[in-house]
Amino acid sequence: MKRIETERLVLDKWTTSEEDIRGLYEYAKDPEVGPNAGWKPHESEEESREIIEELFIPHQVWAIREKESGKIIGSIGLEPDRRRENVNSCEMGYSLAKESWGRGYMTEAARAVIDYAFEELDLVVLAICTGPENKRSQRVIEKCGFKFEGIQRKGYHIYDGTDRDNLVYSMLREEWGN
Repeated sequence: MKRIETERLVLDKWTTSEEDIRGLYEYAKDPEVGPNAGWKPHESEEESREIIEELFIPHQVWAIREKESGKIIGSIGLEPDRRRENVNSCEMGYSLAKESWGRGYMTEAARAVIDYAFEELDLVVLAICTGPENKRSQRVIEKCGFKFEGIQRKGYHIYDGTDRDNLVYSMLREEWGN
């Protein structure tokens, strides 16, 4: 997994260091962060460690760090696109600490990962989904140039046992950079 630097951020691999575990826990325990993405707020540093070990490290998930301070402020990753079989496609997902909202960090990180996905992975299409209530994520998605495909009704089973609709977006290789 390639380390990516932007003007204000460093995207790099997660570790099981106390710093990374604490960094994830500090923002992931916030009840306004996880539920927007469909996951429950973390209840302990141990839970954050398990997420790092079982989800982040084995998959292509970067820690988002402020370049100046080194502080972890979020995560961003790519996973196989479950909606497109036999197409070189991934789905992007992300989360960001509440205190970092509204500063353009996620748009900056997402644009860097979009470039990586098309340049390094040679994707044909990059997808992203969000819930209808997550207006902040929708703004990031639109700023990055994704096109709205439609609503996948009851397309995501979330942590509280309910099923929610997904707003589905994608970007084709030929749309990237336009």
